[in-house]
Amino acid sequence: MKFTIHFSNRRCGQSVKALNNYRGVETNRPLCLKPVFLKESRPAGLFAVLLLPLIVLLTACGSKESVKSLKEKAQAGDAQAQFELGLKYYDRGVAPKNYMEAVIKYYKSGGISKDEVEAVKWFRKAAEQEHAQAQRYLGVAYANGWGASKDEVEAAKWLRKAAEQGDASAQNNLGHMYADGKGVPENDYEAVKWIRRAAEQGFSWAQFRLGEMYRDGEGAPKDEVEAYAWFLLAKERVDEKANKDIETLEKRLTAEQRKAGRAREAKLHRKIPRLW
Repeated sequence: MKFTIHFSNRRCGQSVKALNNYRGVETNRPLCLKPVFLKESRPAGLFAVLLLPLIVLLTACGSKESVKSLKEKAQAGDAQAQFELGLKYYDRGVAPKNYMEAVIKYYKSGGISKDEVEAVKWFRKAAEQEHAQAQRYLGVAYANGWGASKDEVEAAKWLRKAAEQGDASAQNNLGHMYADGKGVPENDYEAVKWIRRAAEQGFSWAQFRLGEMYRDGEGAPKDEVEAYAWFLLAKERVDEKANKDIETLEKRLTAEQRKAGRAREAKLHRKIPRLW
């Protein structure tokens, strides 16, 4: 099972899926350091290449100093700086589409290239200082074998530490580990407990999974009205397949059950933030 990584910007109160649920895109192709003309037209491509030195210069101006400062803070033991430095090395975002994007991305990073082993080193340093996001990233790295040998027991250990600090993504992942018996003994009740905690923080995929659990009677009493309420709460932020599952349940319910489910969803909505 692959875990979705959710990159959350706590400072602005937004969650951006690069995870959740955003998924990083990787490429095994080596970076080609030759000008690449855009397919639309040669003049447009040539113009882009001629502008490249200026763009790179402007982009690079503050990046090296900023990375230098970040490294100094990280080496001095600042947990947030250690985590942010780990993110720069981790770099599981969308792969550059062309040469220009690749060069700009490189300079924006302050000259740091992707190195998952180095990323895990800095995540660990921050995680050992009880930095919840770093604990989650470290757990996900162990779960998937990114920058460290795959170790589901170690993954569960770090995800639990983050989950106990209230990290919703870690709670969701830990719940799935209990549901699948990975790194921990299989336990549907523990799975529901952790997935519910994530769902109650507004984590949409946890809300959808909790709905599935009520629908199927998995670790919770079978209750299709309750399932429908959680599905409705998650509906706007899940994918097409999930929405088809919701529609299937909706068709099976009576008009009275649908009305009860919508009333329950409205009650949940008043209590639960819509974060991501």
